[in-house]
Amino acid sequence: MSVESSLIIGLALAAASALGTNAGFLFKQRGAVLAPPVRASHPLRSAGDLFRSKWFAVGWIVSLGAWGLHVGALSLAPLSTVQAVLSGGLVFLAVLAERCFGFQLGARQWLGLTITAAGLVIIGLTGSGQGTHHYSAAALIAVEGAVFALGAGLVRISSHTNFDPRGEALLLAAAAGVLFGVSDVAVKYLSQAAGPLGLLSPWTLTALMSFVLSFYASARSLQIGQAVEVIAITSVTANLAAIIGGILVFGESIGSGGLGVTARVFAFCLVIVGAALMPAPLRTVSAPPVSL
Repeated sequence: MSVESSLIIGLALAAASALGTNAGFLFKQRGAVLAPPVRASHPLRSAGDLFRSKWFAVGWIVSLGAWGLHVGALSLAPLSTVQAVLSGGLVFLAVLAERCFGFQLGARQWLGLTITAAGLVIIGLTGSGQGTHHYSAAALIAVEGAVFALGAGLVRISSHTNFDPRGEALLLAAAAGVLFGVSDVAVKYLSQAAGPLGLLSPWTLTALMSFVLSFYASARSLQIGQAVEVIAITSVTANLAAIIGGILVFGESIGSGGLGVTARVFAFCLVIVGAALMPAPLRTVSAPPVSL
């Protein structure tokens, strides 16, 4: 398979993953608010309570399928490019939230949606088609260690400081996103750089630890925060962490040539600005007619 074909398939998988990820988030949010509060002192009980909520279980299955597509995308396309496409999941998030889950978005949210879509078009047009061919072990250790510590620190701060529910939710959402980013970098390493014995790598443990912490942080943020705001923050921080990891760890190019670099940096900025415009007060208009 040519590099160009691999890139196209990888981007298609990333787009499908973005759709599934955000649908899964919205399902999980509906289930999480119906479950008892997540307690760090009772992790197994909290997980059981969450999965007994049918909406959460459905959301988790959908998210698991999206994660599989994500892994496929990471094996075929550069990490920073995959994460840039996943950032566009905010477009799917907005449409699904309004059309299928009873949320109403304002003009600011739709502006953010448009800016994000424009950034994605530029990213797609300026892609170099070059995959990852090397990685820096020192950079991998440094980036993963620093980002994991940041995510764990945010979780600890949220539980040991007096915040209102919205503030705690945003901290936990950011922590979950950062930890998702750690997992993405580790998965990229395992899928492409580690070789046949990659599953025996310590980065498998890193990915699992990040996943477990992010699972609880995300679930709690969905319980106490505003759905679209929390999901948007999680998505943005996850994608930023992974994009930085792709550049620093795997030496991925920001663009090809002066014009390409400028356009791609501008596009990344558009995606970030569009995402930043998404979090805003939202109100539930009505629940969808389907039930489980």
